[in-house]
Amino acid sequence: QVQLVESGGGLAQAGGSLRLSCAASGNISHIATMEWYHQAPGKQRDLVASITSGGVTDYADSVKGRFTISRDDAKSTMYLQMNNLKPEDTGIFYCKVDITWRVGLTFRRGDYWGQGTQVTVSS
Repeated sequence: QVQLVESGGGLAQAGGSLRLSCAASGNISHIATMEWYHQAPGKQRDLVASITSGGVTDYADSVKGRFTISRDDAKSTMYLQMNNLKPEDTGIFYCKVDITWRVGLTFRRGDYWGQGTQVTVSS
């Protein structure tokens, strides 16, 4: 099976920085698109950044110029560098990864979600 483990959340002041990590482990054959989602208190979960297996990135308007998504395929890990944090960035950040994994002699593909990591930005 596959596991995703997130880390790097915490408390920051407005204007500060945090770096989130999302590490995949298991019988992984291939990792396709990797994504970060943000869920503010009482609101829906929104896509904020994505990166394809070819390294093409995309960002929500709310984080463009402040957040940078990256990946290290050798480590099966994705990162989100968050700079110039704002109080509205407060919430839980989730990673979602499109993974193909081995099951015996076969392969399966699906989306896995991380457990979420809390980010709190004070003004």
